[in-house]
Amino acid sequence: MTLIKSKYYFEALDNYPYSLPDCLEALNYALSYDPEDADSLCLMGRIYSEMLNDYEKAKLYFEEAMQCDVTNLNTPKYYIKCLLDNEDFQEAEKLINYSLKIKGIDKATLWFYRSMLSEKRGSLTNALKFLTESAKYCFSSQSLDVVKDRKKFIKSKMPKKPKQKQIKEKEEAK
Repeated sequence: MTLIKSKYYFEALDNYPYSLPDCLEALNYALSYDPEDADSLCLMGRIYSEMLNDYEKAKLYFEEAMQCDVTNLNTPKYYIKCLLDNEDFQEAEKLINYSLKIKGIDKATLWFYRSMLSEKRGSLTNALKFLTESAKYCFSSQSLDVVKDRKKFIKSKMPKKPKQKQIKEKEEAK
């Protein structure tokens, strides 16, 4: 039974997001074999969150996936993104803090999302601090480039100090 469920889950994953009808058909088969499969529930949550922008329905699927397997490595990152998009900041912060304790999870992504949370709350300084933490857990040049680009973007949003004030600060530092 697990093999058949996995076959349909992988078929759904293979079709996501390019062929949603085929994806949904395979996903419904996978869930009919195992309605408590965290990965299948997570993918259904992603469809509602990323494709349909129905965050409340997506949250239900993500919550169910978390209840079925609290140590699943896929569900938290997509659930956190859904919470951030829906502006459920307090829930996102709790889930990030919990997820950082899961062994084997992608901590670079979690710290990146923590940075986004701070940025959405208006704390650009904290956002930069969390991006620095994210960079510590980057193990590919692509992920590190994403973090560096985000740092540049956030710095560009920060208010500039007037030139006169910068010169005065440099003189005082000497």
